[in-house]
Amino acid sequence: MKVSLLITIAAVCAGIAWGTGLAMLRLSPVPVLSYFARGYVTVFRSVPLVMVLLWFFLVIPQLLQGALGLSPLADTRLATALVGFSLFEAAYYGEIIRAGIQGVPATQVSAGYALGLTYLQVMRLVVLPQALRNMVPLLLTQAIVLFQDTSLVYVSSLGDFFGVASKIGDRDGRLVELLLFAGATYFVLCYAASLAVGRLQRRYST
Repeated sequence: MKVSLLITIAAVCAGIAWGTGLAMLRLSPVPVLSYFARGYVTVFRSVPLVMVLLWFFLVIPQLLQGALGLSPLADTRLATALVGFSLFEAAYYGEIIRAGIQGVPATQVSAGYALGLTYLQVMRLVVLPQALRNMVPLLLTQAIVLFQDTSLVYVSSLGDFFGVASKIGDRDGRLVELLLFAGATYFVLCYAASLAVGRLQRRYST
């Protein structure tokens, strides 16, 4: 469970940070930046997450070994999972943040430019603080989905909650019981988090 929660928290933080940058690039008046962000989002949202994890599991260790001189026996499974999830989730967070930014009235942006603020200052001081209020429920909902998707790290044999439960069940001849236990645990945690997000959303809407 520690591994699953670590991947979730790290990917949420990195995904929101990089997703914010992608959203700003997507809305940038500079065509090259806008096209880059659009292409990034399109690529990562058009391929399955498990395929992205496999790519990073197979490619990143070779790059690290060549660039940093790491031993071929070094365990890079957690690092590749963190990078893969972070870059993948950034595409989804970027679209959520972009929608939140576009939900802010254009008059607010015009007012910021009228005060002499730059594009980055308008985004940081005027637009993002207002957009964040509407984005929080969606960002948290995506985090719940991300927590569920952490079970896909089985492709790299990383010991997450679901993977270890499956191995223990297979070892002890109680695979069905352990899988039911893992599924029930995911259900309880995700259902409780969904209730909290719903309560937060009702609070913001009032």
